[in-house]
Amino acid sequence: MATWAPLRSISLTPGPTRSGRLNSRKVIACSRDSSDVPVPDFLSSNWLESRKKRPFGPRLDFSAEEAVQCQLDALKYNDQPCQDYGIEVMYRFAGFDPFERSSYFGPHFDLGQFERFRRIFHHSTYRVLLSHKERKILSSLWVKENRFKQRVWVRGSRPEEEEVFQFTMVQRVGGSWDGYWLTESLLHDGDGFSGGVAY
Repeated sequence: MATWAPLRSISLTPGPTRSGRLNSRKVIACSRDSSDVPVPDFLSSNWLESRKKRPFGPRLDFSAEEAVQCQLDALKYNDQPCQDYGIEVMYRFAGFDPFERSSYFGPHFDLGQFERFRRIFHHSTYRVLLSHKERKILSSLWVKENRFKQRVWVRGSRPEEEEVFQFTMVQRVGGSWDGYWLTESLLHDGDGFSGGVAY
């Protein structure tokens, strides 16, 4: 149990009032020994190191190709270091407004909540990307200086599971994401959505 030290007076410098005049000095009471108050230790021993590490996501020095590769790598090791971490990385790279319906997966969906975004990746059409075994870049196209498309063939972890996907990357101009490559869309490049997209 903490013991309390006797109070001592300190004075504060005067501040202006609404009329512009200065108040007289105020005197408040405080403890003589402020170190007597126990401070709980909420921080882990590696707090400083963890503050220096940023969550993996878009970087200013990534090219469009590197941004696509980083996302595919994250999906390949989707559940490392935690479950659906790869999908979290994809969500950080996603260049849609969370307050508007998005055509990120083709049809217009409300993807503002991560859980809705995650659910689509676990649908049969997109789940081939999760923990995939092999991938191959089929084609790359610079549509404009700040727009890049890449088609990727992916072989999944289940037997005879393979699909083709198209990434559309856009380099933002202006705002807090100026110069970053973000994913405008990730489309299944097949014969449409067989059975629709779980939403």
